[in-house]
Amino acid sequence: MKLFQVRKGQFVYYKNELHKVYSVKPMFKQSVHLYRLKDMQQDITSANNIEPCRPKHNDTFIFYGRRYTIDKNRRPEQGDYILIIKPAPDFLDHYSLNEIEKVDSVEDGNVVTTRDNGVKHSEYVVLVPGKAEGSDDIAYYDKALVSETQLQEDESPLMSDDGADNPVVGDIYFDVQKQAKSMIIAMTDDEVFLGHNVSVHVTELSDENKFRLIYRFDEGF
Repeated sequence: MKLFQVRKGQFVYYKNELHKVYSVKPMFKQSVHLYRLKDMQQDITSANNIEPCRPKHNDTFIFYGRRYTIDKNRRPEQGDYILIIKPAPDFLDHYSLNEIEKVDSVEDGNVVTTRDNGVKHSEYVVLVPGKAEGSDDIAYYDKALVSETQLQEDESPLMSDDGADNPVVGDIYFDVQKQAKSMIIAMTDDEVFLGHNVSVHVTELSDENKFRLIYRFDEGF
């Protein structure tokens, strides 16, 4: 790709795997900041090392160790994840291209997410857990280059190997959108519940545009 073609939020392929661009800094040689969707590993590269990917209906990919299939016809329910493909946020909402958010409530096809964002039915598609029959796998640019061992490992729910960087109950984060400090009060395998009545996917805590770590309970800083 050319640098002028790269936009924040785009899905792209880098080193044969699906990534998402989270920042573009044209002044630097390695100007594209991205993270790998399967495990949120961050990386930096230049535009000529990536290939574009535009997700569509019935595409399937891996997000944080779990596989999902895009379904534009599925009506969302509370607890579903959505992929925002045509963002048009109102003044008080904060989301952008290819954000993955969890549904808190649904009214006439429009949803309110656990981030308190109101997303219209024309802006999103639903992510259905698992791989649908006849779906197109977009997790890899060339799946033939991926070993069977890696394929199995990639679809295993995960945290970092040593657990040192994993959030725990008691950690305090600054919520950039809400401009508020809040403590983690409960967790599941992939969801974090914060004291200011917000719940998010655990991967969102690593996005410095959304959250910033203030205090780590295990380390006392």
